[in-house]
Amino acid sequence: MALNTNKDLKTYYSIAEVSEMFSLPASLLRYWEKEFPTIRPKKGGNGVRMYTKDDIEEIRLVNDLVKGRNMKLAAARELIQRNHDGARNTNDLLNRLQGVRQQLIDIKQELDSIV
Repeated sequence: MALNTNKDLKTYYSIAEVSEMFSLPASLLRYWEKEFPTIRPKKGGNGVRMYTKDDIEEIRLVNDLVKGRNMKLAAARELIQRNHDGARNTNDLLNRLQGVRQQLIDIKQELDSIV
């Protein structure tokens, strides 16, 4: 049986790994934990943060709202508290649409290079 080294199979991620995933400083992730109750990594006996995939999805949502849409922290927190599923669904939809847009741009460039 082959060893699967796919990172998607990990159960927990360190703050350094999550920081690298989003190109955000670890201090900002710790600050967001205080500001957004939906981000709650487990802490080991020595205080090391262990982020689950759910934590990472929450960070992705907060990052997209705050960094991507330039929302203030209070506005992002209120949106998530009022309509968490709606905010997440809207965020997922926007990400998919951006992916489709990029695919269309790539197709157009390929067609332009043929003509």
